[in-house]
Amino acid sequence: MSSESFEVFYDGDCPLCVREINMLRKLDRKGRIVFTDIASPGFDARVTGLTHEELMASIRGRMADGTLVEGVEVFRQLYSAVGLKPLIPLTRLPGVRQGLEAGYKVFARNRLRLTGRCTEESCALPEAV
Repeated sequence: MSSESFEVFYDGDCPLCVREINMLRKLDRKGRIVFTDIASPGFDARVTGLTHEELMASIRGRMADGTLVEGVEVFRQLYSAVGLKPLIPLTRLPGVRQGLEAGYKVFARNRLRLTGRCTEESCALPEAV
């Protein structure tokens, strides 16, 4: 990875995620983003220091220096890499930042359900006590 690159770990089996990734691929004219599909049969989560379950729970990315980021910060890094850096400060405004973080957490928690990929294990509700 170059000093200006950013690696995103995305779920290639998620139709919504793939739509976003395809848009970013088109915008990434300078090749600053490394796209890594965690659903690919050859992917080994150990390269991130995280488990596959952790990667599935929330979008993750890796900065050029190896630092891992997650959630909305991943999108900030991605949009910055494709030339939308002037918009990033808006995502950090009070209220906007909290709204984006809360919205992403709701999406991430319900992503499998929203994309029709629930199984008994992946979308099981906790047993009542």
